Amino acid sequence: MASAAEQLAANINFSSLTKNEDLQRRIWFTLGALLVYRLGSYIPIPGIDTAAIAQFTQQNASGILGWMNGLAGGALGRMAIFALNIMPYISASIIMQLMTTVSPQLEALKKEGESGRKKINQYTRYGTVILAAMQAYGIAIGLEGRGGLVLNPGPFFIASTVITLTGGTVFLMWLGEQITARGIGNGTSLIIFSGIVANLPAGVAALLELGRKGLLSPFVIMGILVLAIAVVAFIVFFERAQRRLLIQYPKRQVGMRLTQAESSHLPLKLNTSGVIPPIFASSLLLLPLTVANFSAGKGPAWFNEIVAMLGHGKPLFLIMYALLIVFFCFFYTSIMFNPKETADNLKKSGGFILGIRPGDQTAEYLDRILTRITVIGAAYIVVICLIPEMLVGYSGIPFYFGGTSLMIVVSVTLDTVAQIQGHLLTQQYERLMKKSTLRTRGR
Repeated sequence: MASAAEQLAANINFSSLTKNEDLQRRIWFTLGALLVYRLGSYIPIPGIDTAAIAQFTQQNASGILGWMNGLAGGALGRMAIFALNIMPYISASIIMQLMTTVSPQLEALKKEGESGRKKINQYTRYGTVILAAMQAYGIAIGLEGRGGLVLNPGPFFIASTVITLTGGTVFLMWLGEQITARGIGNGTSLIIFSGIVANLPAGVAALLELGRKGLLSPFVIMGILVLAIAVVAFIVFFERAQRRLLIQYPKRQVGMRLTQAESSHLPLKLNTSGVIPPIFASSLLLLPLTVANFSAGKGPAWFNEIVAMLGHGKPLFLIMYALLIVFFCFFYTSIMFNPKETADNLKKSGGFILGIRPGDQTAEYLDRILTRITVIGAAYIVVICLIPEMLVGYSGIPFYFGGTSLMIVVSVTLDTVAQIQGHLLTQQYERLMKKSTLRTRGR
């Protein structure tokens, strides 16, 4: 079966894509939705001085504001209606998943299946609105505190800004869900992906501009590009790496027929959590700093010192970033893979791991293997995200060459391509089944 699947996958080409109308509709829907997102990132909120906003963003491009602007696809720098991007939704998802593990009521909802999942998603949407409104209010107050950024300060500006930015986030949340359901790939990840990719040409231009001004030598620029290529290759290798556990199925009596002993593999990805840990870690770091960026140092002295230490590339920022990545690697892996449930399913189907007794011992073995794999996966993500971030913080390299952005781009690309191949592979199987049926009838 494995060789047949590989042969089918090898036969997938562009002509297969042109024959799959459903997949074409999904791809066009995804592209259209992302185009709407990009158009919205250029529509400014009412009541601001766009020229002053652009100057303010340029002056703070090397700090946390530039990092946030990169994740938002430049929408924050233009103070567009999508300035908050999808980050409040991600933050609300983190909070709901954490609460699911500690709240018996939410855990019971999760076990109810589709109906429980819909209720949890509804609570996540409510949380998104609350978080987005809080962040939008902080941005509105901060903009008013910066002289010259707002044309007509006052309650009307604050109210319109909160409504506009919150509405923009809710629309992106809905758009991401539509992409996931009717398009191809994960909608939330693709929205972040499209923002980073859209700003990539500007990042290359900024890097070349630093070389033209003599701030970076040609050898340094070449080194940065080589490093980016090496990081991409490193990410692809680790994202495709997996530990394959051999599963044995003994001979079984099915009616009057005795089936032969079989074997298969249980694949455990080295990075089970995917791109979620750096995205979640970024969103949590950005949440408290969104308002602080616009406070212009008017807060308490101790608070301003913490904000300064949390600047892009600073030691405290790197430490917090690494700890959050490790935490979310283990947390999200525990949600994605349940060793006890997997062991029970293997036991019900008669499968077992050589040398391991089915049941609790299998669950303990899977948990032990998964923990070791997650340690390696977490270390890989920390290295990928932190080393380039150090270069960004200390050398002024554009954010687009950071490890987090490269990992998001590569991981989302691999996931989307895998889903496209899955659709094409399904079509190949359906065609084979139809041919087999026609041949059987012909006989």
